Amino acid sequence: MSKKIIVTGGAGFIGSALVRHLISNSEHIVLNVDALTYAGNLSSLVFVAGSDRYQFQQIDICDSAKVVETIKNFEPDVITHLAAESHVDRSIDGPGAFIQTNLVGTFSMLNGALEYWRSLSAEKQRDFRFHHISTDEVFGALSDDGFFTEETPYDPRSPYSASKAGSDHLVQAWYHTYGLPVVITNCSNNYGPFHFPEKLIPLVIIKCLAGEPLPVYGTGSNVRDWLYVDDHVRALQTVFETGAVGNSYMVGGNSERTNLEVVHVICDTLDRIRPRTDKLSYREQITFVADRPGHDFRYAIDATKLQTELGWKPLETFESGMEKTIRWYLENRDWWEAIQSGEYQGERLGLKTA
Repeated sequence: MSKKIIVTGGAGFIGSALVRHLISNSEHIVLNVDALTYAGNLSSLVFVAGSDRYQFQQIDICDSAKVVETIKNFEPDVITHLAAESHVDRSIDGPGAFIQTNLVGTFSMLNGALEYWRSLSAEKQRDFRFHHISTDEVFGALSDDGFFTEETPYDPRSPYSASKAGSDHLVQAWYHTYGLPVVITNCSNNYGPFHFPEKLIPLVIIKCLAGEPLPVYGTGSNVRDWLYVDDHVRALQTVFETGAVGNSYMVGGNSERTNLEVVHVICDTLDRIRPRTDKLSYREQITFVADRPGHDFRYAIDATKLQTELGWKPLETFESGMEKTIRWYLENRDWWEAIQSGEYQGERLGLKTA
């Protein structure tokens, strides 16, 4: 059945993937709400921009009056809240923007949603969902074994993860205190097409092609669970359509890799499909640099609840998803070269100590 869905942050990496997925694979009507800050890019949505089921409004989610007006006018059945500052290194350099967007912005969205929800009929109130999309980083770090689950205590370590942990708690508070029907998902590291090139995987791909050093923090031993973005957005749709109100769900790709292993896979894949002109391996470009302050050692997700209760599972392995990603960057240079011609030039972030 067709629903009316607001996607906040719909011009960002995961948000745009969700919008593309919903327009291409459902009958849902989508309103994309995005402030178009540095990582928001409407060129990621050119394939769906002509759809009569797609709308866009440039809105700062911290503008409470505009949020209330937008929700009231669109009359959504679902709000999927992805708008967030999301890069750990940037949060080290400038934590204020993360507090503002991730905490104040979420507060604004919750208040707007609550005011709207209270105006609905009992049936529409029952069917409404506020879906908050969060991260596994709110749980801190793991040792060599164990996994994050829905019962893992919160233990954020960076300004980014602390701001996301706070937003998770706000969402749960609006459910317990005011009865707003919410669901929360906490995902592992995403990768795939249209990823802003400050993040590890697109940054390494682009630096490989440019013949530049490939910066690996510390010894490259930090472990992340990698999730192909198209698998993630399928999970998001599954949760807001069938998830239990008040519940949280872990979304992971069953693809733990050290950062150095990730870089090796990128280098080896490019060696095979786009060799260097000198025939040397791209691994020759790897350079180890000083580690990030407060760098969590390991994240890993147990997505059993999502798989057993709602029937979702990832379709891509790390290797298949990575090859799709690398081929996309090879075939879409215009997209990322336009970004590089602007403010972000691939420089190191996260070096400030205060």
